[in-house]
Amino acid sequence: MGSKAVISVYLIISLCAAIFVTRGVAQMQNPQAIPGLFPPGLEPIDLVKCWSSLFTVQGCVLAISNSFFSGKFENVEAACCKVFSTLDANCWPHMFPLNPFFPPLLKDNCARIIPNSPAHN
Repeated sequence: MGSKAVISVYLIISLCAAIFVTRGVAQMQNPQAIPGLFPPGLEPIDLVKCWSSLFTVQGCVLAISNSFFSGKFENVEAACCKVFSTLDANCWPHMFPLNPFFPPLLKDNCARIIPNSPAHN
C-alpha cells in the first residue's frame, strides 16, 4: 500500500472511532437536561451530527480528508460540496481543529463547483 492509502485508512479509522466514542459519551451525559447550564450560543456541538451528513455521500469523507492533507480540492465532487455547504459553520472549528483555514477554503472551492452555493464570507 502506498503512503497516501495508509494515511487515508488511518484517517477513516480515526474518524469512525471518534464518532463512536463521541456517540457513547453523548449518551452518558445530557447537558441539555440542566436548563441554563450553558449560555445561549455556547451549547456543545454534536460532532456526530456534524460528520454524519458527510457520510451520506459515498467517498465524501475520504475526498475531504485527502484535500485536508494535500491542500488539493480536485477530488471533491458536487454532491459532497452540496452536503458540506449545508453544514452549520459552528461545526467547522470542532471538525477541523488543527486547521481553521481549511473549511473556508473548501467552501470557496465548492462555490466554484456549485455555482448557486454561497461562498464563505
